[in-house]
Amino acid sequence: MGKESPDGAIARERRGDIFLIGINRPAKRNGLSEKMIIELGQAFDEFEGDSAARVAVLHAFGDHFTAGLQLDQLAAWVEAGRHLAPEGSVDPFDLRAPLRTKPVVAAVQGICFTAGIELMLAADIVVSADNARFSQLEVKRGIMANHGATIRIVERAGWGNAMLYLLTGDEFDAQTALRFGLVQEVVPAGQQLARAIEIAERIAAQAPLAVRATITSARRAVRDGVDAAAAEFGPVNQRLLKTADAQEGVLSFVERRVAQFKGR
Repeated sequence: MGKESPDGAIARERRGDIFLIGINRPAKRNGLSEKMIIELGQAFDEFEGDSAARVAVLHAFGDHFTAGLQLDQLAAWVEAGRHLAPEGSVDPFDLRAPLRTKPVVAAVQGICFTAGIELMLAADIVVSADNARFSQLEVKRGIMANHGATIRIVERAGWGNAMLYLLTGDEFDAQTALRFGLVQEVVPAGQQLARAIEIAERIAAQAPLAVRATITSARRAVRDGVDAAAAEFGPVNQRLLKTADAQEGVLSFVERRVAQFKGR
């Protein structure tokens, strides 16, 4: 991998259908520098634009996911109220258009603080190592979490559970995160990336257009309400039924074999 950049880097690698996005600054507990924030948006752009990449896996090198933002480099962004993604790039925090249309699985370990939790919650599925430590500690620095935690922790954990940790900044462990629905699986430390890739491969084996439509529908329900999502059920499935993948799905069922989806 060569010498580590003092300001870190965001690694990208495609393995077949899977696009790996790696936070790479282990000497600084993967603290996110300005350079890394910019590269993270670029990596999500690259994933979205890669027609052969069906699922992304967000992970980190070393012992920790990320200790959060390097505030001395990103203070100007915070002071200006800037969103932590380059303007026009696909948003890694999944809050601001353009939004990604393909799924992301996150693998976390060790320290996962502040923006790390918000990146994790922006993924669709999270696998946590059993040694993970979480803290949304912005209140201890005189600011508030502003890249999704106040929305998503409340949504998944419930008001009281969310406030217990958002308002104290206290740490919580992987089992608490699992109980709150912030992560979907807890595995022994060192196995989180392999398990995340395994889940990503299972998703990648499904019909890509149907996977995208499912994400879009769920996102619409959360953001615009149940009625808005339900109104699209019929029209979306009508479109999907005309695709080659839908025909392959029926044919594979009749022929009792595994479907081979092409994304068409």
